[in-house]
Amino acid sequence: MIYVNRSGGICRTAEIEKALAYVRENGAVLADGKTFLNGDKLYVSIQSYKTKARGDCKYEAHRRYIDIQYIIEGREIIAVTDAAGLRERAPYSEEKDVVFFEDDKKGTEFELHAGDYVVVFPEDVHMPKVCAGEPSDVKKAVVKILI
Repeated sequence: MIYVNRSGGICRTAEIEKALAYVRENGAVLADGKTFLNGDKLYVSIQSYKTKARGDCKYEAHRRYIDIQYIIEGREIIAVTDAAGLRERAPYSEEKDVVFFEDDKKGTEFELHAGDYVVVFPEDVHMPKVCAGEPSDVKKAVVKILI
């Protein structure tokens, strides 16, 4: 599964293909942490966690990076919406390139399984780590592509 943003943002095809190939070939053996494929312009962050109820998750958005959220093991729901009408939960952090929003109980939910991914652009507010049914263990690669 691939989700491309509603507003038709520019797709960085070469970087996306390079990152997906790397994750497909190496994801299962990578430990949690960051691997830089092209400095801060293109890197992969491996994360392992237990999914949570939607009420315990938060919407987030980034200004400098496109995210590819690729499920290596497990399953989760990622909700995607736009920022219009959302209330900020915390101000934007330049250092972490993230702003958090309150959940408006709207948005489109995508249930992702191993091998599935979504591509979210800076204008796409997204809520990862939501459990699909019962909480479960997930290993995920979050690819960051500098815009």
